[in-house]
Amino acid sequence: MRPTTLSSLAVVTTLASALLGAVPASAETAAPGKNGWVPAPTPSFDYPAGARCDFPIHTEPIVDEVVKKVLVARPDESPSKIAFRGDLVVRVTNTDTGASYNADAGGSAIVDIHTDHSQLWHVVGPVLVGVGENNGNLPRGEYRIDGVYTLAISSTGYRTLNMFNGSTDDVCSRIG
Repeated sequence: MRPTTLSSLAVVTTLASALLGAVPASAETAAPGKNGWVPAPTPSFDYPAGARCDFPIHTEPIVDEVVKKVLVARPDESPSKIAFRGDLVVRVTNTDTGASYNADAGGSAIVDIHTDHSQLWHVVGPVLVGVGENNGNLPRGEYRIDGVYTLAISSTGYRTLNMFNGSTDDVCSRIG
């Protein structure tokens, strides 16, 4: 992680203000369908040994109250900027041993979706991010990332984490 600088603090403050302003925290405005917010269910995934961890894993949401709102759409109505928020807890299980970890992944994000299908996530709070071998600036793994950061996902799926302030937690080590 880079040392904090005044410009980093300005970015953090601006990003946090933008997210908190664009993503209301009150239960009343967060109700699905109210003010354009709709459910954004998180799917379960299975990964074989070596894809994320040295062993096979299964991820499954056990609390999923995530909602999304399209902030900007293109002329063809495809979204180019989406806000996400809501409680999310994902159980990550080592399917060889049954060991599991419940990861709080309920951060708030504004996601820019580009026409080449690449994405730029502006995030405050925790999310769960998987990285394949040689497919990101983090080593292969399943991570709970928390703080204020951006996550760029290229059109090929390469993940680049730019942490302004926060931490990464290697979930594979918790259940291995």
